[in-house]
Amino acid sequence: MAGSTLIEGGYIATMDPAGTEIARGWITVRGGRIVSLGEGAAPSDVRDAFPDVVDASGTLVTPGLVNTHHHLYQWLTRGWAQDSILFDWLVALYPTWSRIDADSAGAAAAGAMAVLARSGCTTVGDHHYIFPQGSGDIVGSIVHEAASLGLRLHATRGSMDLGESAGGLPPDFAVETTADALAASAEAVTRYHDASFDSMVRVAIAPCSPFSVTSDLLRESATLARDLHVRLHTHGAETVEEEAFCRERFGMSPTDYLESLGWLGPDVWMAHCVHLSDEDVARFAESGTGVAHCPSSNARLAAGIAPIRSLVDAGAPVGLGVDGAASNEHGRLGSEIRQAALLARLRDGAGAMPGRDALRIATMGGARVLGREKEIGSLEPGKLADLVLWELGEIEHAGIADPVAALGLGSLPRVRRMLVQGEDVVVDGHLVRADERAIAGRVVSAAERLRG
Repeated sequence: MAGSTLIEGGYIATMDPAGTEIARGWITVRGGRIVSLGEGAAPSDVRDAFPDVVDASGTLVTPGLVNTHHHLYQWLTRGWAQDSILFDWLVALYPTWSRIDADSAGAAAAGAMAVLARSGCTTVGDHHYIFPQGSGDIVGSIVHEAASLGLRLHATRGSMDLGESAGGLPPDFAVETTADALAASAEAVTRYHDASFDSMVRVAIAPCSPFSVTSDLLRESATLARDLHVRLHTHGAETVEEEAFCRERFGMSPTDYLESLGWLGPDVWMAHCVHLSDEDVARFAESGTGVAHCPSSNARLAAGIAPIRSLVDAGAPVGLGVDGAASNEHGRLGSEIRQAALLARLRDGAGAMPGRDALRIATMGGARVLGREKEIGSLEPGKLADLVLWELGEIEHAGIADPVAALGLGSLPRVRRMLVQGEDVVVDGHLVRADERAIAGRVVSAAERLRG
């Protein structure tokens, strides 16, 4: 699919500010952007102008899903430390991760992003923070793999400079110096960041976490990112152990600590945010600080259930994330919609997270978190043509009363078609631009090398 295209006959959930849904409608795409949409059959003048017609009957049409937090490299270490909490899990995996290089990171990124794409994800946010000496251009390798698949990428140049000997969690051999981390972050932004409206690659600066990064690196990273006009990302308030670490080492909560270093603001988003007080929630909303909600990973590591209903109601930007594939082995963003709805209900009651609210978090919410709400996240004229046609004609969804519930509460539908910038990326559940068997072979080889 390319050029001028008419998509017709599907149930359209636009995720626009009014929550517009069209039971049977049409959308036109030209030059990578949405041109128009409407109800019923497309008018004759639209058909004349858009002769390439895609039959969307039997599908739910939504904006592409936006993944706001991932660790793509962890695709090579799935199934490890299966019954551990976060700190024990990290200690078990750091030694293997410290052997990552550009080739293995590329293979991992290809595997993880292939699965993301097949689950309806059009924009991938990745947080890579381990850069062993001599490992090559890891960020460049991830950028290359995203381009090969046709996905929109929000890469981050992460870092760790607080090793075990200085009171941090990671072993000393897995960290960088503060100066090296800052210099490499600036270089990654200079080489790969594109601030244009239809950018396929943006880069943020992302020191890893309060227990793996010095105060100096956090403070100076915030200054650097704002000088370069890029966004900031880190982990925050993920576990009770992190809370204890911050109170013992800094005399304050993780949110208080990060705020003291300039880490609340509309250019910041944090992963997890499970353990937030009511005051923290209010500060996130007032400052415009975004949250990447990772429900499956939080459950896998027994971190807890984040106060997502409270954050959304307060007005904070909230998006979905898969998190590292070593703590969320299925790696599918589409499945996180259902997880977000169910876990919110476990925490706050049956009405806490309707399926449409969960879908909004996965689309427009993620766009807000990444600072791209004007470009992606909803189906509106002038926005980029990132969209998904979900197959509802198979037995899993036959007879379901509500097409949006089929996605938000039912089993994850097959992707009949997925477009990024108006171009096909997935057709009939499979990648268009890459050989899935070849990617799987690369993953197996790279995982074996990393273990060996």
